[in-house]
Amino acid sequence: MVREPTVEIVVPVYNEERDLERSVRRLRAYLDARFPFHATVTIADNASTDGTQATGERLAQTVPGVGYMRISELGRGRALAAAWLLSRAEVVAYMDIDLSTDLDALLPLVAPLISGHSDVAIGSRLSSGARVRRGMKRELISRCYNALLRLTLGARFKDAQCGFKAVRGATARRLLPRVENRQWFFDTELLMLAQREGLRIHEVPVDWTDDPDSRVRLLPTALEDLRGVWRLMRAGPSRLVRFATVGIASTLAYGLIYLAMRELAAPWLANIVALVITAIANTAANRHFTFGVQGRQGAAADYAAGMTAFLVALAMTTAASEAVRTLVPTAPHIVEVAALTAANLIATMCRYIMFRGWMDARLQVMPADGA
Repeated sequence: MVREPTVEIVVPVYNEERDLERSVRRLRAYLDARFPFHATVTIADNASTDGTQATGERLAQTVPGVGYMRISELGRGRALAAAWLLSRAEVVAYMDIDLSTDLDALLPLVAPLISGHSDVAIGSRLSSGARVRRGMKRELISRCYNALLRLTLGARFKDAQCGFKAVRGATARRLLPRVENRQWFFDTELLMLAQREGLRIHEVPVDWTDDPDSRVRLLPTALEDLRGVWRLMRAGPSRLVRFATVGIASTLAYGLIYLAMRELAAPWLANIVALVITAIANTAANRHFTFGVQGRQGAAADYAAGMTAFLVALAMTTAASEAVRTLVPTAPHIVEVAALTAANLIATMCRYIMFRGWMDARLQVMPADGA
């Protein structure tokens, strides 16, 4: 007798008492009516403080095929890791509670894992054939972030953060203990770890509708993702490639931070905040990642050189911003970002020349241990 494959779908939630029951019942009804494999649904309650726990426990007691577990600490990655490590299903998956992804994509997601063709499967809003309805701002941030992953980490997948993924159970249990991040960067780190191990990652174009009530805070999430990217890119190729990578990454990071800040502040303030953050990060990255400088010796002078580059970038981006406001007074934020990013890219090229000459001259007179 051939045993039917099992799939466990984890739904991570935080303070979702309003939508939890409706979404779980809809998902369970779909699985019972149209999904050909034995599937269970697990509500992974990520330290909710509203009525989510009571609703989740009631659903687990009254709806067949639904389970509930509570994780006492915050972090979507923490909830997923806890649920997946406990699971003994052949395939573990997750989807966001808003069910933004059309459920008809579930079978194409898990089928390559059940057949043994692939090890990891991800929904992609950026692949050919995907149909996506979301605001231009989130679309631009998503594309910038995934371009950043391709440039800095060599990612070969198109969409790292779509809330619709599946992994073979044995693969998940092997990889998860090595994933350090337990927040929003969890998805990206898991995928990069799988890619670096040579595992097969299958992408499924999805129909996806943006949730207007999303709880994701753009600026903290963007900063967390940038820290995660930096951690993963620590071991890199030649100095020239590393130097260029840092420059391109800081330019893209500038655009992401500016977009996130623009809803909260005036253009000049968003520009300064984005430039300060990326100037400091760029200097730190070049010191450690590009030139291998450790310790505090010379740090003050290095950061002073970095701030000189910051002033160049500030002058260029301020001029670009004024030009946009003069020529196109009603320009949307995306036009602002395009003009400012172009100016910042030119400033970054100037930073290459300045910083490389400064560091090469300084390293010639530093002690051999670089301390």
